[in-house]
Amino acid sequence: MFRRLRTCFFLVIALMFVNASVFAQCAMCRGAMESTVSAGETSMASNLNLGILYLFFAPYTLVCVIAYLWYRSSKKNVKKAKGISTIAG
Repeated sequence: MFRRLRTCFFLVIALMFVNASVFAQCAMCRGAMESTVSAGETSMASNLNLGILYLFFAPYTLVCVIAYLWYRSSKKNVKKAKGISTIAG
């Protein structure tokens, strides 16, 4: 199980560093970005794309942390249950 978790973790890290174009913008944002890019300023467009990626990855990161904490807690509970059963039996 740890091997699978480690593989998923490295896959997420690798996907974070992939340079992909993001076209998920509303019409007003797209118009504003096209006008600033055509004027020669690209920092606003790149910051908007970073903001979109941040909003995309934040919920997944939160779910992964909760799942890991749940997994670790259940693993401790199983060890406790096995320890109790060997003492009683």
